[in-house]
Amino acid sequence: MVTHRTFELIAPSGYPHDPNAIHLALKRLHSQGHRVENVNATQRRYQRFAGTDGERAAEVNRLADPSLKLPDIVLAVRGGYGAVRILHGLDYRGLQRRLSERPIALVGHSDFTALQLALLSQANVKTFGGPMLAVDFGAESVSDFTMKHFWKALTSPTFTVSSTVPQAQTVDVSGTLWGGNLAVLASLVGSPYMPPVEGGILFVEDVNEQPFRIERLIYQLHFAGILERQQALVLGDFSGGRAFDYDNGYDLRAMVEQVRSVIGIPIVTGLQFGHIPDMLTLPVGADARLVASGHGFKLTVSGHPVLA
Repeated sequence: MVTHRTFELIAPSGYPHDPNAIHLALKRLHSQGHRVENVNATQRRYQRFAGTDGERAAEVNRLADPSLKLPDIVLAVRGGYGAVRILHGLDYRGLQRRLSERPIALVGHSDFTALQLALLSQANVKTFGGPMLAVDFGAESVSDFTMKHFWKALTSPTFTVSSTVPQAQTVDVSGTLWGGNLAVLASLVGSPYMPPVEGGILFVEDVNEQPFRIERLIYQLHFAGILERQQALVLGDFSGGRAFDYDNGYDLRAMVEQVRSVIGIPIVTGLQFGHIPDMLTLPVGADARLVASGHGFKLTVSGHPVLA
């Protein structure tokens, strides 16, 4: 039985293009007894964004205002593009001060990665890579898997996710779990919004990217010296990339073997995270232990915000 929670919506990136998905999501949350605030975030439009840069930044900065009550869960409406445009306008000191006193769950993925990494880097605020309002909560058929793991991650001080996907390398490492969308993460290289994580466990995913583009992004992280400072690279889902005759057998598997031979740290594959219906919820900035073998892997997580 799920405790009734207060959700506050934010739309730091694109606007939702399917009003019916928003209607379904809100109807479902209300029917479960949850309170949903700032529904106006689903209605704003400015060019391809869910409001002006100022409006979208103010929505996040509201969380730093001590005169306003904090919600239990801050949920991104959708991804797309636009979060990077508001990073310089956020009140990181205020957010750090307020959210260190009362941790809440900030949840989203895709373009939301920019906001997550900036919050971790600038304010040491831990967030969650997980489902969003429009695509996940508003799906025609909501994934039981996604919802089960969403609530498990937000309410369990320690939890473990596992996979039976055989691994090519034996791994047993511990460190800070961080990551998100690969293209967004790579775009922050060299900026103050890239967290200076040492000895971490980096997880990445992406959508509609060909294997060669994924490889190029991983090389960017490698050349920037980021990968050599991590304990392992964990690959999530890379849906949507089409095969071409020109590839001549160069596919995701070939790409993984190539970067495995170059980056100098173990690669674990098969993490159920990304632009997929059945997805895990993973804390960004939490403590984790990753154990992998030919039988699969287990990822145990702790030290993240937990709802009472």
